[in-house]
Amino acid sequence: MRNLYAALNNTETLDNENDHIMVQIRLHGTKTQVTINAMIDSGATEDFIDKGFCSKYNIRTTQAKTTREVYLADGELSAMGPITHTAKVPMDIGSHRELATFQVAKLPNHEVILGMPWLKQHSPRIDWGQGKITFESERCTTWCLKESPTVYAIPEDEAREENLKLEFGATRSTKDQRIQVRLLDPQARIPTRGSAKAAGHDLYANEERTIPARGQDVVPTGISITPPKGTYGRLAPRSGIAVKHQIAVNAGVIDSEYTGEVKVVLANMSDQDYQIQKGDRIAQLITEKIVESDGYQVPKLGKTDRGQQGFGSTGTSKAQICEISARAFGKFYRQPDTTTGILKYNKKEGLISLESVNISTELAIKRGKYQKKRKLEEMMPQEYHGYLDVFEEEEKTKLPPHQPGVDLDIKLEEGQGLPVKKIYGLSQDELEELWNYLKQNEERGWIRETYSDRGSPIMLSRRKTESSDYVSTIEHSTTSPRKTGILYP
Repeated sequence: MRNLYAALNNTETLDNENDHIMVQIRLHGTKTQVTINAMIDSGATEDFIDKGFCSKYNIRTTQAKTTREVYLADGELSAMGPITHTAKVPMDIGSHRELATFQVAKLPNHEVILGMPWLKQHSPRIDWGQGKITFESERCTTWCLKESPTVYAIPEDEAREENLKLEFGATRSTKDQRIQVRLLDPQARIPTRGSAKAAGHDLYANEERTIPARGQDVVPTGISITPPKGTYGRLAPRSGIAVKHQIAVNAGVIDSEYTGEVKVVLANMSDQDYQIQKGDRIAQLITEKIVESDGYQVPKLGKTDRGQQGFGSTGTSKAQICEISARAFGKFYRQPDTTTGILKYNKKEGLISLESVNISTELAIKRGKYQKKRKLEEMMPQEYHGYLDVFEEEEKTKLPPHQPGVDLDIKLEEGQGLPVKKIYGLSQDELEELWNYLKQNEERGWIRETYSDRGSPIMLSRRKTESSDYVSTIEHSTTSPRKTGILYP
């Protein structure tokens, strides 16, 4: 097997099968987690992830500042490039967790490659002969590990097979939604759709027929079908001949186990005979999902609001409207056979709607939620009107102006360094909220990307609000500045 892995300025051609091993990793995308076998390759001068793999499993990618071409060892451009995006994604290898950074490329043979940047960063001890990987560097034992520092490699053939099963198994799980069609007559036509998003497939007459006025006839199509699994075929009228010639379709269910010829029962509702020519579009075939369930006997059925009222019984009841207090509303709400709600009038459209009520709505009424909202100026004493912006509910999107005596002064001590603290893992929801916060405030210009090997700690706390707020403060430290944040999801 010939492996080609490209550095951004060079490509390594690996002829030795002993300079790489396969290991199982788990990547945490924005919506799901995926387990895949990655190649640890001492001959790859970058860490790579496949572009299609990122798209398939919702792994967030970021536009690179510059586009870089990928070259083969002979100087020719590689099909893997160009490199236009990078991906930062939480990655687990056994109990080892990190936030990995990959170059996004079109990988021909693998999904993930861990090259020299990853090896240098974590300095794992690798027994290439036994396929044993031990994370024992100071960085890993302090920040990355939870339990055992050792993981074991997977034979490459087995790893490749598992990756293929993951790739094609996920594809097969979406199921083939095509209709199987068999031509019973060489001159018959396969059903077609009039447009890409048409719901039905047009069926074609395979013989001439005359549909008598106020009568019906059966028209053969010369085909048999098998609908996709979990569906049945429904025959429906075509709007053109239905409107112009009053041609309807009767008896329109094709079960998945029926393999005989599809024949269409056309009913002529007009006072004139209608002529069907061979090749005319006569009906639509629509595939619909079904629940394959069995019936069973019960002594009685559950009670419903409608009960045994039959044809024409819905939409005819008269509503009695009267004004009551919130206390009386709570009393009536709990009585059986009583429908309660809140009437809302749309003056523009002239419509009255009834909003159904539950316990939460009742409590909201008692708290005055449905009362007219008062302005902030009406609720605040006059002497505090100069500080109304402090109490506004809207999120601030601009930094306040500099004010002498108000701006926070961070004093740094000469010769002091930054503290080193342990990094703790974040949950998927916390990581997603953090990414949203960073992206939002980077667009505002409040923060910018840095290549420092130090980071700012954050503290996450929950509160019950309708939206997520992030409150950031700068605390004074005698040794160095420290930024803390509180994330309210």
